[in-house]
Amino acid sequence: MKKVILTLFLVLGSLTINAQELTWQTDMNKAVEISKKTKKPLLLFFTGSDWCGWCIRLQKEVLKTPEFAKWAKDNVILVELDFPRRAQQSPELVKQNMELQQALGVRGYPTVWFVNASKKDGKTNLEQIGSTGYVAGGPAVWLDGANKILANKKS
Repeated sequence: MKKVILTLFLVLGSLTINAQELTWQTDMNKAVEISKKTKKPLLLFFTGSDWCGWCIRLQKEVLKTPEFAKWAKDNVILVELDFPRRAQQSPELVKQNMELQQALGVRGYPTVWFVNASKKDGKTNLEQIGSTGYVAGGPAVWLDGANKILANKKS
């Protein structure tokens, strides 16, 4: 009986953990399509995942928390635009990330842009809603700021 209860506990625990995992898109075209279908804005996370201390801290304190996971599933489509120093990326991904960095004027990491995306004549158009970065105070403070930015969105 103890084995059955323990097994049931482990299975339910793993389902809960999996339910909190988020999907971060890296392909902007795919993210735009998902955004279009769900009518949710994009959260573009510009990061240096393997070298940027503030990026790592933002992930640990906010982006990998259950509070953020719940909020993100209801409010945005997540897109990670990474600029690693050690990990290799495909030339297409490097080009995409650089173009988005230049288009949005990103000068430092971490930077998080909220945008509405649309496609016209095969080109992706980004309507800027607002941006943020690392904010001390944990997920509640960061999410409060994000909600204020999203309150400005034009659907």
